[in-house]
Amino acid sequence: MPLIRPFAGLRPVPERAADVVAPPYDVLNADEARQRAAGRPFSFLHISKAEIDLPEGTDPYDPAVYAKAAENLKKMCDAGVLQRDPAPCYYVYRLTMGEHAQTGLVAAASVADYDTNRIRKHEFTRPAKEDDRVRQIEALNTETGPVLLAYKSQDEVDDLIAAVTAVPPEVDLTADDGIGHAFWVVNDPAVIDKLTQAFDRMEAIYIADGHHRSAAGSRVAAALNRGPDAMSSYFLSVIFPHKQMKILDYNRVVKDLNGLSKQELLDKIALDFDVALEERAVSPARSGEFGMYLGGQWYRLTIHADHVPADPVGRLDVSLLANNLLEPLLGIRDPRTDPRIDFIGGIRGLAELEKRVNSGEMAVAFSMFPTSMEDLMAVADANEVMPPKSTWFEPKLADGLVSHVLD
Repeated sequence: MPLIRPFAGLRPVPERAADVVAPPYDVLNADEARQRAAGRPFSFLHISKAEIDLPEGTDPYDPAVYAKAAENLKKMCDAGVLQRDPAPCYYVYRLTMGEHAQTGLVAAASVADYDTNRIRKHEFTRPAKEDDRVRQIEALNTETGPVLLAYKSQDEVDDLIAAVTAVPPEVDLTADDGIGHAFWVVNDPAVIDKLTQAFDRMEAIYIADGHHRSAAGSRVAAALNRGPDAMSSYFLSVIFPHKQMKILDYNRVVKDLNGLSKQELLDKIALDFDVALEERAVSPARSGEFGMYLGGQWYRLTIHADHVPADPVGRLDVSLLANNLLEPLLGIRDPRTDPRIDFIGGIRGLAELEKRVNSGEMAVAFSMFPTSMEDLMAVADANEVMPPKSTWFEPKLADGLVSHVLD
C-alpha cells in the first residue's frame, strides 16, 4: 500500500470556513476554549474541546465529552456547514505567520508505514493522551486533528505543490491570532497520481508534532482491522518540506538553585561553560550557546567543545544543558516529572523568562537555541528519542479545515 493516499475530506463549505477554523485542541485549556468559542456556534472547538458545552469542571476525559463531540459534529454536518468531498482528493495547505510561510500537502498517511517506522518518531507518548485521542476518533469515526509531518525537501514534490498554488486558494483566511490559512483542493487524477508516486519513492517521512494522534490512529486501525486498503488504515496528516518548517526555542525556568548561592552556581557553571555578562536579553546565536537570567542579570553561556558528544541525542542543546547543568548542578533528574522545572515556548519571548524570575516564582531561566529539523531527523533515523520539550513548532496547524472520515 502507498505511503500516502488521497481521501474524501470532511470540511467547511468555503463561505463558512472562517466560522469553523479553530486552534488545535491541545493549545487551549477549557476556559480559554470557551472564551474563544463564545458567540461562534460553528467553531470547531465545539468538536475538539466539547467539554466547553458541558458544565464547568467537567473532566475532559469523561465519556460525555466524546458523546457531545459526536453530537456537535453531526449538527454541523446536518446544518450544511461541514460537507464531505464526493471523491478522494489531496489538499494543499499554506500557513503564514508574519514573514514566514510554509506550504504542505494534506494526505492520509499509512498506519502500516508508521508501525514499521517508515513514518519516523522521535518522542515517547503518554497512555492517557493516547487513550483520549482513541476515544475521540472512535466516537466520531473521524480524525479531526492532523499530524504534522515533514519530508526531506525535494524539487519534484515542491514543484508539484507550487503548481497547485499558482491559482487562488479555495479558502484564504486570517485567524484571530493573526495566522494565515490558505487551502487548495487537488482533484486532478494526474496530479494525484504524481504526488502519490513521488512520496512512495521516499525512504521515510518524519513526525514533527502529533505523536499521540498518530499512535491513536495506529491503535484504532488495529482495533477495526478492516484491512490495509481501508481508510481506517490511514491517519490525517499535513506534510511539509523540512526546509520550510520553523522550530522556535523551547526555554527552561527552574524554581530554585538546589541549595546553591548565586555565586556558587556561577562558579560551578564556569567549569564547563564560558560565562559572559550581557547587558540585554540573550537569544543564543548558535548551537552550544545558552542565555541565563539570574538575579536580574543576563549571562551568555557557551559550552566547552569537548563536552559535545557526537551522538544525535547527546549533541542536542536540550541534552547539553540537561547533562551539564540542570541535572548535576540544579538536581533536575527527570524533566518530565520534576515540578521544579517549567518550559516556555519561544513564541512568548524572552520577556516571559524575565517575568517568571523577577516575580520570585522562579530562580533562574535559560534561553535556548532552537533544535534544527536536521537534528530531529537524525534522532528519528537513529531510532532514538529526543528529551522532552525539545521542539516548539510555529505556526500551528488549525483544526477544522479538513477531517478524515474512517469509512
